[in-house]
Order: sequence, then C-alpha cells, then structure tokens
Amino acid sequence: MTQLFPAIFLDRDRTLNPDPGYISCPEDFALFPGVGEALKHLQVLGFKLIVITNQSGIGRGFFSEQDLASIHQKMRLLLRAYEVELDGIYYCPHRPEEDCVCRKPRPGMIFRAAKEHDVDLSRSWVIGDSDVDQGLATAIGCRFLRVDEAHALPQLVIQYGSALAASVRNG
Repeated sequence: MTQLFPAIFLDRDRTLNPDPGYISCPEDFALFPGVGEALKHLQVLGFKLIVITNQSGIGRGFFSEQDLASIHQKMRLLLRAYEVELDGIYYCPHRPEEDCVCRKPRPGMIFRAAKEHDVDLSRSWVIGDSDVDQGLATAIGCRFLRVDEAHALPQLVIQYGSALAASVRNG
C-alpha cells in the first residue's frame, strides 16, 4: 500500500507574493517577508508543499507559459535560500469564462497533484487569500486558512501551528 502524505496547497499571488497585477516577468516577482521561513517550518513538520494557482494572464495573452516557467523558477530559487523545495506547482492558464475543470475553485489541479504526490487530502490544508481558495478547500474536504492583511502566512503558521502539526501526526 502506498504511503499518503499531508500537503499544504498554497495559492500563489497575495499568499506567497505581492500581486501588482499579472506578474509577467521574473523581475516583478518577490516573496512576502517571512514566507520562506514559514514554508520551511511547514516542510519540517512533514507537509508536502504544492502551489495551486490560477494564471489567466496566459489565456488573456499577457504573458506566455515560458514566462510563467521563468517566474516559477525564480520563486523556487528564492525559496531554496531557506532550504525549501516545493513538491509541485500547478497552474490553470484559462480565462474564467472558459469554465475548465482545473480553474479554482474547481478541484482538477488538486486531484492531479494529490495523485502525483501521494497526498492524503483528509490531512491536508489549503492556504489562500480568497473565497475561491476557500471554495477549493470545501470542494476537496480540506481545512482552509485565509491570508489577509492582518494574517500573513508567517502569522498563520504560528497561530495554527499545533493544529497543523496534529494533521501530520494523525496519519
């Protein structure tokens, strides 16, 4: 039997990084303060770290999939400075009106990630900044933490540390 692992499914924009609107080149990408340390803590607890992001700028023609790959390469490089390795990055390139199964809050990206990374959804969390991210968590039966101006990712990891740790232990 395959061992299943808990995961943190992370929204990207406004959760890990500031979003000035359609980041289209690596030079415009930066992490919020404390994100690297927070993700390292989650990784040490035993979570797989998987980014799940809608990127309709591709479908709108604002940037290409190669541009997005370069942005994600920079994100990975910035996180490596904290000894953080993302287990996966999944994105939906479609515009909202295309009604695809991978665009959040629909669960297509998470189901694919869970299968490819042996994830136990019942022990996993979604962390994001929007009702769309919360809808995704509800759709897959995961717990949800909302990032906002008062509760950035590092503060949430501290505040919910014991609940997060319990998710890992209960496997």
